[in-house]
Amino acid sequence: MPYLYRAAASRPPPARRDARSIHSSGQSFEQLRQACVRRGVLFEDADFPATSASLFYSEQPPVPFVWKRPGEIVKNPEFILGGATRTDICQGELGDCWLLAAIASLTLNEKALARVIPQDQSFGPGYAGIFHFQFWQHSEWLDVVVDDRLPTFRDRLVFLHSADHNEFWSALLEKAYAKLNGSYEALKGGSAIEAMEDFTGGVAETFETKEAPENFYAILEKALKRGSLVGCSIDTRNAAESEARTPFGLIKGHAYTVTGIDQVNFQGQNIELMRVRNPWGQVEWNGAWSDKMAFKDFKAHFDKVEICNLTPDALEDDAVHKWEVTVHQGSWVRGSTAGGCRNFLDTFWTNPQIKLSLTEKDEGQEECTFLVALMQKDRRKLKRFGANVLTIGYAIYQSPGKDEHLNKDFFRYHASQARSKTFTNLREVSDRFQLPPGEYILIPSTFEPHQEADFCLRIFSEKKAITQDMDEHTQIELPEPRKPTLPHQETEEEQQFRTLFEHIAGEDMEVTAEELEYVLNAVLQKKKDIKFKKLSLSSCKNIISLMDTSGNGKLEFAEFQLFWDKLKKWASLFLQFDADKSGTMSSYELRVVLKAAGFQLSSHLLQLIVLRYADEELQLDFDDFLNCMVRLENASRVFQALSVENKDFIHLNINEFISLTMNI
Repeated sequence: MPYLYRAAASRPPPARRDARSIHSSGQSFEQLRQACVRRGVLFEDADFPATSASLFYSEQPPVPFVWKRPGEIVKNPEFILGGATRTDICQGELGDCWLLAAIASLTLNEKALARVIPQDQSFGPGYAGIFHFQFWQHSEWLDVVVDDRLPTFRDRLVFLHSADHNEFWSALLEKAYAKLNGSYEALKGGSAIEAMEDFTGGVAETFETKEAPENFYAILEKALKRGSLVGCSIDTRNAAESEARTPFGLIKGHAYTVTGIDQVNFQGQNIELMRVRNPWGQVEWNGAWSDKMAFKDFKAHFDKVEICNLTPDALEDDAVHKWEVTVHQGSWVRGSTAGGCRNFLDTFWTNPQIKLSLTEKDEGQEECTFLVALMQKDRRKLKRFGANVLTIGYAIYQSPGKDEHLNKDFFRYHASQARSKTFTNLREVSDRFQLPPGEYILIPSTFEPHQEADFCLRIFSEKKAITQDMDEHTQIELPEPRKPTLPHQETEEEQQFRTLFEHIAGEDMEVTAEELEYVLNAVLQKKKDIKFKKLSLSSCKNIISLMDTSGNGKLEFAEFQLFWDKLKKWASLFLQFDADKSGTMSSYELRVVLKAAGFQLSSHLLQLIVLRYADEELQLDFDDFLNCMVRLENASRVFQALSVENKDFIHLNINEFISLTMNI
């Protein structure tokens, strides 16, 4: 499915106020609950119905599941019993140990837990079969409501459940997260850090234990003290190793939660210990120190540690900083802004470009510290449509000082100043940088070109940083039309053309769209340097609409001659970018071609034009290109005329107006 650019302009993140309700009714949790109480009914969520569609999208349940409310499973259901703790989380028949590991970590941070699980709900007075949870998504908090019908088999919960069968907060939290992502099946497989960010809006950092810094123990200790969520896992080399048990009782490819860190004195030595939890609640470490493990064993047996910091403060630094945050929402769209990484020079420059101005040095330093976090959006939700997590990353270049989209030649001759450590197929890639004050261009991209996704780019800086989307500061400049040449000034080609025009037009020296179609095709087919299919009648009607000043639906020779001048310029541009002389031009070149013709368009409008005029191979033939140019020029001239005559009437900008009048 196509992805359209969505307001990529930068903006500060929303304040932590009430989360935005996303129920299709437009009503909040409290409004929905009160309505059910007044009617004496239990809430049934039409947005996430108790059907197989909410369970799986690619398979059928292995056994007949029955949706039941907690009161139909046990006599005295409780939302939370004795506080929400890590022991309330037991994995069911769904491969979402990564989510359970994140939930277990969440229970260690009381404030973060209270944000995700609002305390205004229970099975007591006011119960109406409705609950709600709050999740962070792409720089805003969302309030997700669910009914309390849960999938069961033989009166037991099938998926996530509490060790105490009367407690249901964890099962309902899993349901709300499944709704957020489209289904329970969408939760199969993942990284704990993904859910940790959704529970906190925090910033992820990943450490490879074999390459961790010398003060790694102190980093983990500080992370847990600050309330950061911490997970760990063991890598797998192939699919066969997934969930394979090691001799020490650990599971490969499984998500664990780090729930504690401590030191004990043993035989005169300080021993550093870690407490790690398996969401299964069974299959545990059987090495030294039993339920706890020595830190040296932790580093030896686990490969990766993921930390979700509630702020971007470096864990190596004792100081707590105030961070400035800027958020950009954007898209990679096939054919216009999905350029791939620097390996693909011909298209890399077409990616979104964000200008970053670092104006103030860090206190007592010569450089500016900032963190860049690039997140691809909704990939889990789109799994049912065949979408996978893409391999993403970014590069940072020194700005040449121009307030415009940088072209291919710039990247041909300039190396990046910094970049993400690697391109990786995770939902988010984040890295910390220190660069001298100055202006930089940040380019987020997928590794391969032509891959589509929406993205959220967050930039955290210790000092005020100014960001600007290079595609949002564009304007359209129209070249002045050339006056028609007089007959005695005409070239031989023009004289031949006038003779043909007079022959077709007749005595009134005006041509209809049908006659224009014949004239243009007759002339252009004689030109050996341009290969094209016949121009369409639709294109000729658009030409008359552009050039007909009398309004009679026909073109006089003088009007046509003005158009002929434009046509020669457009044909020359087309030939310049038809490198293989195939009669087509890559849609990725449109930005440069349109700029050369006098048009600088926003990424959003460029994407719409590509969707409208390019074929499945992302190519435009000459007829499509000509039709596009004619309609662009016509729309922009109408806008200019209206804006002059009705200064208080036009409230659209030029890009919005063109999009509207071109019907794209």
